[in-house]
Amino acid sequence: MSRVCSITGKRPLYGNTVSHSNVHTKMRQLPNLQVKRLWVPELNQFVRIRLSTRALRSIAKMGFIPFCQKNGIDVVGIGQDAVADAGIT
Repeated sequence: MSRVCSITGKRPLYGNTVSHSNVHTKMRQLPNLQVKRLWVPELNQFVRIRLSTRALRSIAKMGFIPFCQKNGIDVVGIGQDAVADAGIT
């Protein structure tokens, strides 16, 4: 399973660690991804989703459906099909 947020699309960042002697070593900064089970009242069901903690905070503030609409994911009216298309199980 790739380390990508299914809502925001956050991915690992690549860069170099630079030592005191200026030796460059490749490194990856991974996003803080969590698998959560969220209750969506508009769909009247639980949704299991792998998302970043930043997206989780935004969903807690805005709500799941408004946050998905802001990010271009349509889940209202379609139900489980749209949720599956967005990578949400």
